[in-house]
Amino acid sequence: AGGRDVWVAGGGGLAGQFVDAGLLDEVWAQYAPVLLGTGVPPLPRRVELRVEEVVRNRDFACVRYTVLRGGQAT
Repeated sequence: AGGRDVWVAGGGGLAGQFVDAGLLDEVWAQYAPVLLGTGVPPLPRRVELRVEEVVRNRDFACVRYTVLRGGQAT
């Protein structure tokens, strides 16, 4: 993308591939108020995240995270 931002929509497996390549800078997640049992983790790897923004979109909570790399302060 020539150093420009790229928006990638997909599940945790796709995001995990970008984590592995060191190419994921932010994660945007929307949480719905439903109970699904034990569920699955949103990312299939351990990724350190810092909450940057939380907003409400009707019944959803929308959270923007920064991906932390190598000892960044939280």
